[in-house]
Amino acid sequence: MRPSIIVPFAFIALAAQAGIAPGGTIDSRAIDPARSKAAFSVTHIFVERVTGTVPINSGTVVLNPGSAIPLRATAALDATRIATGDPDRDASLSSPDFFDTKRFPTWTFTSTSIVPHGTAAFEMDGTLSIHGVAQLAKLDVTVEGATASPSYHATARIDRHTFGMATTRLDPAIGGVADVTLDIRLK
Repeated sequence: MRPSIIVPFAFIALAAQAGIAPGGTIDSRAIDPARSKAAFSVTHIFVERVTGTVPINSGTVVLNPGSAIPLRATAALDATRIATGDPDRDASLSSPDFFDTKRFPTWTFTSTSIVPHGTAAFEMDGTLSIHGVAQLAKLDVTVEGATASPSYHATARIDRHTFGMATTRLDPAIGGVADVTLDIRLK
């Protein structure tokens, strides 16, 4: 083959591996922090469930035009603003015993793979960094709304111990697995 033919084929192959539509057209959209939220729920004292929120500061969802299934996604959350409705609990969660938000004020997520399940659901694997520790996380996501203006509802289960938080005397009374829910709207 002549080099002038090889280069376009190589570009098309690389673009296909990256999930980019033919012609290189993609739609990069910012997450709308004012209309998006992250919530968690964890067992406390063996019976009660404690719920809370962590604000989403920013993020990006990259889409192929005409599809609501992302090619990739990123998000940054503000751990310093954890809210459970109890100021003493919020202070405890922000302390070095748990999230140590003075040292680690931001949590991040970067997708590593996305597996569609039709046009309105997908699994998203990615790297979640909390408390200075990066771990793999899996999100189950449903798409809501029109393709031109999608919103996303994601759920995950996260073992808090894998993020290197200190074990305290209260550890047995607090569940090890947190249920996480994300509701994402785009600008």
